[in-house]
Amino acid sequence: MSETSPAGSPDPASADFDEMTRDIAEVPAVEVIVTVAVNLMSAAAVKLGLTEEGDTYKDLDEARKLVTALAGLLDASATEISSFHAAPLRDGLKSLQLAFREASLVPDEPGQGPGEKYTGPVYG
Repeated sequence: MSETSPAGSPDPASADFDEMTRDIAEVPAVEVIVTVAVNLMSAAAVKLGLTEEGDTYKDLDEARKLVTALAGLLDASATEISSFHAAPLRDGLKSLQLAFREASLVPDEPGQGPGEKYTGPVYG
């Protein structure tokens, strides 16, 4: 592929991609990990019905996947990010796990809830 369009002008999509690549290259890994974790937490909160919209977007199956992904990310990155970053993320994860348990009509057994294979049983 060439970097110019048939008319000879630069392809705008290519320029945007190059700029995004440069932007991403400048971001430290810890910041990327924390950003992804916060996005997972936010999405899980929406799927748990914890936002102003309440139950409008509530979907416990989706919430389970997001909480489990968050727990896996935090478990895998525990040695890569400092406790300064990890502690509030772990607190948020525990809050989401407890909210999931509370929202479930039939709560999972301790140790069987979302992400608990990474965190261990979560009690309220």
